[in-house]
Amino acid sequence: MREIHCEQITNTVRDAVIKANVYLPESLKTCIEENAKAETNPIAKSIFCDMCKNMQAADELQIPVCQDTGMAVIFCEIGQDVHLVGGDFESAVNEGVRKGYTEGFLRKSIVLDPLRRVNTNDNTPAVIHTRIVAGDKITLTVAPKGFGSENMSKIKMFNPTVSADDIMDFVVDVVRMAGSNPCPPVVVGVGIGGDFEYAALLSKKALCRDIDERNADSFYADMEQKLLDKINALGIGCQGFGGDVTALGVNIETYPTHIAGLPVAVNIGCHVTRHVEVIL
Repeated sequence: MREIHCEQITNTVRDAVIKANVYLPESLKTCIEENAKAETNPIAKSIFCDMCKNMQAADELQIPVCQDTGMAVIFCEIGQDVHLVGGDFESAVNEGVRKGYTEGFLRKSIVLDPLRRVNTNDNTPAVIHTRIVAGDKITLTVAPKGFGSENMSKIKMFNPTVSADDIMDFVVDVVRMAGSNPCPPVVVGVGIGGDFEYAALLSKKALCRDIDERNADSFYADMEQKLLDKINALGIGCQGFGGDVTALGVNIETYPTHIAGLPVAVNIGCHVTRHVEVIL
């Protein structure tokens, strides 16, 4: 049994929240830089170059790469041989979010009640997804999620007789309907299987996989590439001004499902789809 103090969790979440909002994942940063060179549409190329300057400014000035510093989404894998001391886990995570957003001078966007709309003024509570896994470590994936892109996400309960092409048509249609709203070029997370809520969780989890990492199953890796090609053929382009690149990447995550159903969720991430993973 290994003891981990809740103060360590708080400090780790605090630092990860700030880091995630300042720096993009390296694979995403590289993808944007490469597309800035390769883009053939003059307007889109100019915007790609502005994105590169924005990433550089965020790094040099230590300020958020996007003004929407998002809702804090935390994926937590807790080893079953870990004994937490000095508090309770969720309070420690939320305290880390509070410290990160207040001490890091990040925009605070969370309202306590969805209808009364009063701001909590510290960006808590976070959305926390927890799994108990083997081992004596804790893995925290901190993924701030902006809502310009989140609002464009969709879920559909398919008949299980549909084809992979039908599912791809749905995913492409979601991006088409989103247009310029999610600040393209986008990252597209797709969750296939499970049940209603788990498909959505899978799609959010898919956005936390680096875009240069393909699905381990060659069938779904091929589907990811086909979807990327189809989405980029839409011509929505950078910030909706047209161009070669509407999506930077498509990630698919799957899970077993019921014989009578086939849930599919699409979670759209903007061009600053952020995540930081830390292992304690």
